Amino acid sequence: MKALVFNKSNFDWETSRGFELVDIPEPVLDEKKNVDDANYVIMKVHYAGVCGSDKGIWTRTAFRGAILNSIDEESKNTVIASPSATESEAISSKEKIASSSAKGGLLAMTGKKAYRIIGHEFFGEIVKIGSRVKGLGVGDFVACESHVVCNKCYQCLHGQKEVCTNEKILGISVDGGFAEFAKVPAQVVWKTDTSKIRPEVAAMQEPFGNAVHAATKVDLKGKSVAIFGLGPIGMFLTIVAKGMGASSIIGVEPNPIAADMAKKLGIDYVIPLNNPFQPPLLQRGGDLGSPSFQKRGQGGVPYEHDQEVIDELKKITKGVGFDVTFEMAGFNSSVNNAIAAARRGGDVILFGLKNGQFVLDEDYNKLVMKGISLHAVAGRQIWKTWETTRRLMEDISTGVQEKLFNVILDRGNGTILPISEYTKERFEEMMQKHPKFLIQF
Repeated sequence: MKALVFNKSNFDWETSRGFELVDIPEPVLDEKKNVDDANYVIMKVHYAGVCGSDKGIWTRTAFRGAILNSIDEESKNTVIASPSATESEAISSKEKIASSSAKGGLLAMTGKKAYRIIGHEFFGEIVKIGSRVKGLGVGDFVACESHVVCNKCYQCLHGQKEVCTNEKILGISVDGGFAEFAKVPAQVVWKTDTSKIRPEVAAMQEPFGNAVHAATKVDLKGKSVAIFGLGPIGMFLTIVAKGMGASSIIGVEPNPIAADMAKKLGIDYVIPLNNPFQPPLLQRGGDLGSPSFQKRGQGGVPYEHDQEVIDELKKITKGVGFDVTFEMAGFNSSVNNAIAAARRGGDVILFGLKNGQFVLDEDYNKLVMKGISLHAVAGRQIWKTWETTRRLMEDISTGVQEKLFNVILDRGNGTILPISEYTKERFEEMMQKHPKFLIQF
């Protein structure tokens, strides 16, 4: 089958870029060799979404440790052979690794596994099912929760699976869905009614759920909202916040294409960032819809908030500040902007930032004395967020599905890449041109 991978036997993480299109064996369920296969399903992938995390892997600016360490761990007891190799041939050649050509041919690995199939947003149809799987069947259309949780740690046992101690992530620490077929634990599979949700939109349930989770951290009804970073999740948030009854929604975004799209989605006003400073892409994680969000403040320090933007935001609220601010970009200056824009007693929702050292550019005492509450958002609440997402998408009156397909995906005009047409150059071009696009398998 065709798949997009990072292959450590071919490329060094620090000096490479992009994904390889390769042919690898289709996944199998073999309960005689692996009893845990009884709890897995194999799905034929129809569409997979490309998000900020994938772009960070593409540029080698995110998830280095998670990917390399997990590949090493898997390789200890794994033998991957070419489709034509017998088991004995694979075992006898265990120390020999044959990799695909630079052009992307058969990835025949008769030794230690050295690749990761990328992708954690995908939708498709179940084609095989393990003997212990309940509630699912061959032919079901499904999407996947990307966090594979242990169901045993303190958090899992107390209703907080989204912050599982032992979680693994599809497409990062285990193989994902940028492939014609994907083998996944049945516990992460979410049935989808394609008579109510079109397949292209169904492929975006996982990232849309991020926005739903962020928007449900506090009650938005009647609240003034500021969103810092209008990448895909920020734009999804615009839709959700409007549906949750926010009284006004203001965005802050340097990319005019993203700003224009947010206006089509119903945002009230967008404030541009001028003369942004561009660091290495996704240096500190976050939503790559806003790669230039790491902005130097007036003093030339990357972490400083932008006082001109804050002044304009304060004018909009007549000096009060916003009830709720959302940090969706992931850069230090954006975090400080979100805090500075919040009113006394307001709420700041932190989603974009993921790793790196952050600096608050104001006295901690001011944060406390202003009574600001900080809320961290990780993934989706399993399965509460998915249930809310389904209701929003299936209800025609919300207009959510229409906006996702007509505006975010521009009705498929240039936003869907058939895997047969994949090249690194084409992928790069689509990342630059479209805040959100899908791969079709």
